[in-house]
Amino acid sequence: MTRKRMTIDSRTASTVDVSAFRKAMGSFPTGVTIVTVACDDGTMHGVTVNSFSSVSLDPMLVLVCLNETSRAVDLIERARAFGVNVLSAGQQDVSRWFANQHRPPGPAMFDGVPLEPGVTGCPILADAAASFDCRLRQSYHAGDHLIVLGEVVTLIHRPQLEPLIFHAGTYKSLAQESRRGRTKARRFGRDSGVPGQRPHRHAA
Repeated sequence: MTRKRMTIDSRTASTVDVSAFRKAMGSFPTGVTIVTVACDDGTMHGVTVNSFSSVSLDPMLVLVCLNETSRAVDLIERARAFGVNVLSAGQQDVSRWFANQHRPPGPAMFDGVPLEPGVTGCPILADAAASFDCRLRQSYHAGDHLIVLGEVVTLIHRPQLEPLIFHAGTYKSLAQESRRGRTKARRFGRDSGVPGQRPHRHAA
């Protein structure tokens, strides 16, 4: 059976408003990461990124999407490596700091941020929920961003730490959303007052 490839005519203009697109994408909750890089000459950089995903288990590959104007793009190409630090629930200030366009350049950017060098030399944040130290595999231009693909060479996981969540333009926590979910769930079932409403049972 021959599969047909779907193609999109790039000449067709989108009718979607940019602000509407951003708001709609905000309905997709994500984690928050700090992508870090360090070069042999001592240059260091970190930037807040929430476009992060696993790609493959064999080999272990991850990707991040960076604005093509970001200082991190050239540095990652030079270092051929980068780190991805998944922030924990108590690191909102770290997220805001590395998103601040007025933060100082170079190593001064990391003043006061507990860290250690990874195997690649890229900064690994000490209080992150997870950190992935990656060798650069490939990068791809996509619109106004660069898709950066990396192979994980080492990782650190701190399962006792809750991740920081970003949704609809605000920071949230899993505990906060869990409480909201339980409150909403109590409106349904036998005590909801809805005639004929019964708990749904799943087969074991």
